Amino acid sequence: MKDRISNALNAPSEVWSSIFDSCHNGVVIIDRDGILVVYNEAARRIFAERRQFPVGRHFSEFRPETWPDMQEILAGGRAQIGRRIVLPEATIIANRSPIRVGGEVLGVISVFQDISEYEAIISGLQGYRKLHCELEAIFESSFDGFYITDGSANTVRVNSAYERITGLSRDKLIGRNMRDLVQEGVFDHSVTLEVIKRREPVTILQNIMGNKLVMVTGTPFREESGDIALVVTNVRDLTELNELRAQLEESRRLSSRYYQSLLEQDLYEHVLQDMVVKSDDMRQVVRKAIKVAGVDRSVLIHGESGVGKSMLARIIHQVSPRKDRPFVKINCGAIPDSLMETELFGYEKGAFTGAAPEGKAGLIEAGHSGTVFLDEVGELKPAMQVKLLGVIEDRKYTRVGGTRTVSVDVRIIAATNRDLKDMMRKGLFREDLYYRLNVIPIHIPPLRSRREDIPAFAMRILEKYNRTAGVNKKVAPEVLDCLSRCDFPGNVRELVNLMERMVIMSDGEMITLTDVPAELREANEGKASDAVRAGLTLKQAVEQTEAQIIAGALNHYETLAEAARSLDVHATTLWRKMVKYGFRSGLQNGNPIAVLQSRPKHTKETDSFRF
Repeated sequence: MKDRISNALNAPSEVWSSIFDSCHNGVVIIDRDGILVVYNEAARRIFAERRQFPVGRHFSEFRPETWPDMQEILAGGRAQIGRRIVLPEATIIANRSPIRVGGEVLGVISVFQDISEYEAIISGLQGYRKLHCELEAIFESSFDGFYITDGSANTVRVNSAYERITGLSRDKLIGRNMRDLVQEGVFDHSVTLEVIKRREPVTILQNIMGNKLVMVTGTPFREESGDIALVVTNVRDLTELNELRAQLEESRRLSSRYYQSLLEQDLYEHVLQDMVVKSDDMRQVVRKAIKVAGVDRSVLIHGESGVGKSMLARIIHQVSPRKDRPFVKINCGAIPDSLMETELFGYEKGAFTGAAPEGKAGLIEAGHSGTVFLDEVGELKPAMQVKLLGVIEDRKYTRVGGTRTVSVDVRIIAATNRDLKDMMRKGLFREDLYYRLNVIPIHIPPLRSRREDIPAFAMRILEKYNRTAGVNKKVAPEVLDCLSRCDFPGNVRELVNLMERMVIMSDGEMITLTDVPAELREANEGKASDAVRAGLTLKQAVEQTEAQIIAGALNHYETLAEAARSLDVHATTLWRKMVKYGFRSGLQNGNPIAVLQSRPKHTKETDSFRF
């Protein structure tokens, strides 16, 4: 067949083989039976063909993946031009044409070129183009202005931000030399020229057109030879920066204030779950305690016995950063003077006869990293006052019988029912210790000064007793009215004892006036109509009476509608007043009940009791 093709071309086959081997492109010729007639050197190079003499072998043995295309050309006689073929060895572009002699297809000639390198170049160019577009987008979208010159200070590029900041158009700048622009007064001086002169980054304040002050930073970019190829100048408007800084500071200040307010309100609501607070005085006490909790300073709580100084001290600890650390309560009035020093500060081994062999840490040391609450601090003797002062000032002390200094990190909260200022005048309390303790004073008013808290306390105590004892005791409104007029010199502690006594001694489920001790009933004779003597304003007296009447109706009738009809008000009106005074109605063991509960949050007008 090869001879037939050679004869058809009127030249010896050796001549044509040399011609084909001289071609840069690969050439493959097969006859009509698929036998390789020509397989030139370029084809062997492109396909990395190790076999030197594939001619005479069937084409499918070497290129089985393209044999179907060759069969199609042999059968149909139609050429395939510009066919891109991806082979394991290379990616080629092939032109395949049928060889016709006298109208008969005698074979196929395939001329192809390896385009792998070209495709890699094209891919690289596309990557560079994409990178150029991205850098262009970054350059133009920058909030800061960019001004670029070449190494001779000729303006090459400026971005949109530079035009916005300076008011100068790029059309009037590109191609201009910076020296000419300075001479014309466009710029008072040039950071670009300084960079070229110093050959290092430079930052200056620049005046543009005499009315715009900007901060510019020029940075040199060097060629491999070390010569400066470009100077890139970053431009920032100081006016905008100052305005943004002021806005940021204001936003931070407002955010901090709002966050602190929200945090304090959240803590306030949390605290009210454990305390009974209705009076304005006690609300102020609680809010003050929450504020000081976040400040690691000494607190002095003053108030009569039984007002809840210990509870307030514990709340301050629970909402402080030390909440997860120890809370140590020390009753200074309950520890004998002879044991006070060893109990507070501990002792070393062998400090005295009967001492523990290993020594003992004191209560203050037990509160390390937490809070130490010194209840009845006015009972401390002068010697202990001196040592306590050292703990507050230096956070150090020495154990009894020891020489080693012990360091301790505690927050001191002190409480007293005594007049420490009067004790100072009499020389019973050190002035320096008083001022160390009294950094943040908090006064808890007595119960008689916040009578609106009394019914809430009473209902809270009753509810707690019912829950623990499994009973369903209720209290008559007239009893709450009687309790509200009592002075309670023992404050909350006395009220707790009184309520427990009445709950235990009452015969039925309802606590009535007959269960109130006779001395209290007699002491309150005639006070029911005397608001001034009871310590109530007219508004407080009216609200208290209204709350008691509503409580009686809710306890007497099974439904809200029936209670509203008995009071001759609409059910909606009764519900609003229940919300105002903090009542909830429901059934307990099948019986109707009215219980004071927490008021709705964020509603000052509906302030009521918390339990």
